[in-house]
Amino acid sequence: MIIQKKRKSSKPSWLKKSLPKGGDYQRVRGLLSKARLHTVCQEANCPNMFECFSKNTSTFMILGSECTRNCRFCNVIPGSPLPVDSDEPMRVAKAALDLNLKYVVVTSVTRDDLEDGGASHFADTIKAIKAALPDDPKVEVLIPDFQGNIEALKIVVCAKPDVLNHNIETIPSLYPSVRPEANYQQSLDLLQNVHTIDDSMPVKSGIMVGLGETMEELEQTMADLFNHGCDILTLGQYLQPTKAHLKVEKYYSPDVFKALEKKARCIGFERVAAGPFVRSSYNAQDLFGS
Repeated sequence: MIIQKKRKSSKPSWLKKSLPKGGDYQRVRGLLSKARLHTVCQEANCPNMFECFSKNTSTFMILGSECTRNCRFCNVIPGSPLPVDSDEPMRVAKAALDLNLKYVVVTSVTRDDLEDGGASHFADTIKAIKAALPDDPKVEVLIPDFQGNIEALKIVVCAKPDVLNHNIETIPSLYPSVRPEANYQQSLDLLQNVHTIDDSMPVKSGIMVGLGETMEELEQTMADLFNHGCDILTLGQYLQPTKAHLKVEKYYSPDVFKALEKKARCIGFERVAAGPFVRSSYNAQDLFGS
């Protein structure tokens, strides 16, 4: 009697991505390395990195490569960050200029060790990019929660980014296992406070799916975001970076993502990106202009 071994489960076909051929991948990687800059593409092990680098773009990650929090889904290294690098904003601006970017996305690790959570550094980076790039460049920032510090938020908003993004990430009931050092309501309040400070600034947020949420919970979170002033929404599939991170509970098919996009539009969102490979900064320029 022959006993067949059980095959290991693999990702569904729609999550198998071909590496792009040619393009500027090596040039972008070399430029970033020479400038001593980090990208969320590399640090978070993003599945779109090869595609984005080959298209001559990336998402800059400021304030170091080590995070003061340890979210269970994130591949960024937790630890004790180095002191803030005051030259970094100018290096980001120079790299954006060298890449000929018209739309620049800047994010960061969470820096709970800093009094303003790194808000001043975000503001300096926004201003440096706006000053260095020609033809009215657009800057989108993906910020941490600043521990609910509205004064820190004001510093970033008053630097006039073109989009302010803060990801809610998941539904409230999963926060203890997914984002144990964050607070769902605090993140919603941050999004609402952006419009309190500057009502004209577009506000963006993103949700990962596949961590064990129900459709009803997802709909409620989308409604919560919309009711707290979120204008732009991204929905993407959570992928486990390493075996040490949270497991994927469910893979959503492209058809389910289409249904989620439809639900988001019914709630009131006019700008939505939903799909297995969608990330908050992926094709951000296209979503901004849609």
